[in-house]
Amino acid sequence: MRIRPGPWFFSAMLLSLASLGLSPLGAQGRDLPSVKIQDDSALRSAIAPLWFTAPPAQVLGYRPSVQTLPGGGRVQIRSEDGGSEFLVILARELTDPAGTRLYGIYPGWAQGSWALSRRKDTGEASRIRIFLRSDPNLYVQFRPLGNDRSQMDVVAYDAYLVNSLTIPVSMERLLTLPVEEALRLAGPGFPRRYFDPSLGSYGDSINFISLVREGLRELEFIDDGAVDETGRYVYIETLEAQRGPGGLNCSGFAKWVVDGLLYPVTGSLLPIGPLKAPFGQRGSNFTNPWEELRDPFFGLDWTRNLAAQANRVLRSPDFARIEEFEVRFAPFSAVLQHDRSGVTTRAYPGFLLNAGFGVEGLRPLLYCLAVNEPGRIYLASVNNEVYAPTTAENLRGLPHLRQYFHVAVLVPYFNEYGNFQIAVFESAAETSFAAFEGRYPGHYVNLVRIPVDGIFSSPTGNQLLVSGN
Repeated sequence: MRIRPGPWFFSAMLLSLASLGLSPLGAQGRDLPSVKIQDDSALRSAIAPLWFTAPPAQVLGYRPSVQTLPGGGRVQIRSEDGGSEFLVILARELTDPAGTRLYGIYPGWAQGSWALSRRKDTGEASRIRIFLRSDPNLYVQFRPLGNDRSQMDVVAYDAYLVNSLTIPVSMERLLTLPVEEALRLAGPGFPRRYFDPSLGSYGDSINFISLVREGLRELEFIDDGAVDETGRYVYIETLEAQRGPGGLNCSGFAKWVVDGLLYPVTGSLLPIGPLKAPFGQRGSNFTNPWEELRDPFFGLDWTRNLAAQANRVLRSPDFARIEEFEVRFAPFSAVLQHDRSGVTTRAYPGFLLNAGFGVEGLRPLLYCLAVNEPGRIYLASVNNEVYAPTTAENLRGLPHLRQYFHVAVLVPYFNEYGNFQIAVFESAAETSFAAFEGRYPGHYVNLVRIPVDGIFSSPTGNQLLVSGN
C-alpha cells in the first residue's frame, strides 16, 4: 500500500527551534496525561466553515491566526501545501522544559496538536492526525470509511500499533468531535498506555547509563578481548592472557556490562567458557556441520547465556529460562518504509526463530518495550545471511549461512521530560541508535532482556562504581 507522505515534518518549525538552540525532541516540558489534554472541539466547530469545508484555494490563501482556548492554551491555525493534498493544522504552542512559553513556536506536533489533510482537487477530508504526546513520531490517525464509519491507526516510530480499526463515526463528525469521545469509540482497541509512560519508572535505567558512561573511560577495544573470572584481560577463543593494557571486543564488552550488574550481588565475575556453550533452539541439520568452522551462533549463545545468568541472580532461577528473558513478540504487524518514491506500508513479521527482529522495526519495538517494561536493558545480537569465502584448496567456498557477528547493549528509556531515548553501547564505546540502525539495513537482531536496579560496578576499574536509589 502506497500513501502520500504529506508535509508532516513541519521543517520550518524545526528550523525555528534550532535557531533558539533547542532540540526538536528536547524542547517541550512534561506532557500531561493524555486524558487531560485541553479540548479544542469548540474551536474546531467555530472554524469549520472557513478551514474544513471552504474551497482549497481559498483556505491556502488564509494567513495563520492564533486563538486562545478557554483554559488558556494557545493554538495557531494555519495551512500547509503538500502537493496533491494540503493540511489544516491546529498547532499547540510549545513550551520549554520549565514550562515557560516560547512565543510563536507552533511545530504542529506539540501535545494536543490536530491536523486535517484535504485533497486539493475535491477538498475532501482524507486524514486527521492527532498528537497526544509532544513527539512527531507518535500519533493517532483517522481515515474515512464510507459515509458513517472511519478507520483509526495508531503509529509509533513508523510502526502501526493499531492498523485500520473501524469505528462507528463519520469523518465529517470527527472534524468537530472531542478527541476523547473519538478515542472512546475505539474501546479497548485504543492502546492508551503508549501515550502515557510512567516517567518515574526510568531512574534505574538513567543511573545505569550514567555509570556505564563513567566506566567507558577505562576501556579500550581489542579484537576477541574479554575479562575472565579472575579479572584478567584474555582472548575469548583461547583464554590466553592479553599482552599490554588489554581491551574488549563487542562480546567482551557485553560481558563487562553484565559482570558490572552482578558483581555487587555475587562478588564475582562470570567465567568465559560457559558463555560459549549452545543455548536453546538454534540452527538445523544444515548448520550443524559448519559450527566448528564458522561458529555461526556465537553471538546468540553468548547473549542468551549472559541473560540467563543475569536473570537468575537479579530475579530468580525461574527467569533464567529462555521463554522469560528472550523478546519474542512485537505489538505491531506493519511498518512505514521511507524511500525516494514516498512512504510505503510494509508487513512486519515480528519475531523469526533463528533470526529475531528485522532492524526496520527495532526502534518502535524498543519504544513499546520501554513503555511496557521499564528498568530493562537489552543485549542485541546482530545477524544476517553471509557468504564466507575460503582459500582452502579443498573447498570452493562456504555456503550462505546466518551468522551472529555483533553484540550491542541497548537501553530504551524516557528522560525526565518524557522524551524517548535509546542509549547504545557497543565495543567498549557509546554510539547512537541512528548509527547502529544505519549500519545494518536488512539485518536481524535477537534481543534478550536483563533487569537493572540502579546498581553497577565496573569490573575492571581501580575504583568501584556503585550507586543506588
